[in-house]
Amino acid sequence: FFLIAIFNVAHIFCVCKDPEIKATSYTTEDGTVVTNVAFVTEFTLKCSNGVSEIPLYADVSGKMFPAVQLSKDSYQVSWVEEIQKARSGVYSINFYDEEGYALLRKALRNYEQASSVKPLFNIVINHPGTYQGPWLNSEFLAAALAIVVWYMAFTAKSKLLH
Repeated sequence: FFLIAIFNVAHIFCVCKDPEIKATSYTTEDGTVVTNVAFVTEFTLKCSNGVSEIPLYADVSGKMFPAVQLSKDSYQVSWVEEIQKARSGVYSINFYDEEGYALLRKALRNYEQASSVKPLFNIVINHPGTYQGPWLNSEFLAAALAIVVWYMAFTAKSKLLH
């Protein structure tokens, strides 16, 4: 009984209560020379009960990623997507502690909805889209202009010779 009581007390102190999040994010916006779009979010986590350095897991559209701990209360999550599959708009990232992550995996294993497991907190990233260059490449325009100049010169030469 004593061990169970100690486990319950230790568990209470390891759960983050009322998380306060400050996040910054970055997404690749210039896709002219890359094949993948990078998504990066860094955040600090402050718990009202003083818990720190807890393992976190991120769920992004059904894909799970571990949150890397940069310092005591600072974390980072990053992932890449192919340019063709990376949509513009809002990406919602749900974060789970170890207990929530275990419950989420159990729910998915039992073919239940992921929304049945409440995340510890959520961060929203806005991706404005990826610029993939102009519709017409400059090489194509230069070749088309060269053909037009050649055609004009050829017709002018033909008129002079006749």
